[in-house]
Amino acid sequence: MKKIFKDIPESPESKTKPEMPVETSKGSKITDPNYARDKLYKKGVFCMADEKMEEAVRAFEGALQMDPGHVDSLLKLGYTRFHMDNLGGAMEEYNKVHEIDVTNSDAWNLKGLIYYRQKNYEKAIECVEKSIETNPTDGMSWYNKACYYSLLNHIPESIEALKRSIEIDVKNAKKAVRDKDFENVRADDRYRRIVEVVVLESVRQGYHKVGQIVWTTMLGKIEVEDAARKLVEKGLLVKEEKNTGLSKIEEFEIAPELASKIGVEKKGFLGTTKRSNPLLIQHLKEISEASQAVKSAIEKGDVNEVIAKMDVFIDPSKSGAQMIEHFFEEHREIRLFKIRLTDKGYEYLQANKQKMIDLFDHIESQTTKKLRSETTQNT
Repeated sequence: MKKIFKDIPESPESKTKPEMPVETSKGSKITDPNYARDKLYKKGVFCMADEKMEEAVRAFEGALQMDPGHVDSLLKLGYTRFHMDNLGGAMEEYNKVHEIDVTNSDAWNLKGLIYYRQKNYEKAIECVEKSIETNPTDGMSWYNKACYYSLLNHIPESIEALKRSIEIDVKNAKKAVRDKDFENVRADDRYRRIVEVVVLESVRQGYHKVGQIVWTTMLGKIEVEDAARKLVEKGLLVKEEKNTGLSKIEEFEIAPELASKIGVEKKGFLGTTKRSNPLLIQHLKEISEASQAVKSAIEKGDVNEVIAKMDVFIDPSKSGAQMIEHFFEEHREIRLFKIRLTDKGYEYLQANKQKMIDLFDHIESQTTKKLRSETTQNT
């Protein structure tokens, strides 16, 4: 099971992804009314990272005394209780989140993990489906859904959910090939194609020898060789034999036509990596253009047009996946803006007009910086 937050050690029993605090440029304790709350919140997160769960609980409870509606503290407090095997206490915190915002996808995903721990996989699926309903581009929820279906031995549903999670974040393929929750689906031909995705991505990242791919993916040598052979047959990889004195070593490269579309990473001198990724540049340009378009719609005050323009940043078939990868927090804010606009309409747009414009100004500014960086690396 994948983690729900970032960078907090994973216990053998739980697979949630802890989220470290995002550093901001807020003011001092004098100018920031939430300074004390946020200080306690950050203390709690760092205590979690050090596995000091009792201290983390006290910190989050302190933050909530100052601000009972602070959703991030409620989520982290629930997560901490979950790791302390206080499943009832964890559920209580997630219920409080849903009293504030019933659409909060993180809380639904975390509720699913409680049922997962209890081996109640049907209830876990109900929760994760509500998470996905709120946020269809949440790769973690799709991944967890795939795990639950696998554990119920519902193979087609598991494979479809896993494929969807990989479309959102290709790193999920690498996790899946090591996840014991997928034991029931490993014999399925569609699962073997996921192994091919992992091998292809490893080659794209600059690992060209079978031994290197085995080491980086933790797949078996036979699995890697079989997947590489199939990728060569499909024209996605090119195999080369290189002499190393008395023996020959097989190496694999991304086929030129595919490399021009997805970009590749090349290892340089002293272990540095030079990235060539024209697809990323294209995606960044699309995000920049979409930012300008949605700002224009906000200025006009056309609610329906704003909602339609925001969908570009959310829909995975458009720029949703790229937003999650490069602008995760901004993606979440846009999703919440869209939900509020759909519910409340023109009055909400007028009341939050400047906040929306500031958000898309920030995205456009950051996109410009990333484009400059990518252009410099590719010259």
